[in-house]
Amino acid sequence: MKTLGEKIKSIRKLNKLNQTDFSSAIGVSQGTLSELEKDKYKPSLETIIALKLNFDVDLDWLLLEGAVASNSGLFCVKIDDLESNVISGFRKLSLGDKQEIEGIVQLKLKRYREK
Repeated sequence: MKTLGEKIKSIRKLNKLNQTDFSSAIGVSQGTLSELEKDKYKPSLETIIALKLNFDVDLDWLLLEGAVASNSGLFCVKIDDLESNVISGFRKLSLGDKQEIEGIVQLKLKRYREK
């Protein structure tokens, strides 16, 4: 499971930004970002909000260390980093693209059921 700092770094890397550009986007210095990525301390509420607003970060994934609560709040589901990255990318797609991905998943599932 990734640490908070590792998650922040992965957000930066997924967006193909260097530390200077990413730190500017979230309102911290490059030095502060470096320390956050190394888990030397936790981000401020303002930094977390900036991550959400500028990069559409799933706050459950970011803050709950892999435990994503359902909408009902009755249970938690553990997801790994691959699943988290897929979900994060999926949320950025248009409705049409999401529907296309859903169709691909349904085809894959059908193939597995037929085996």
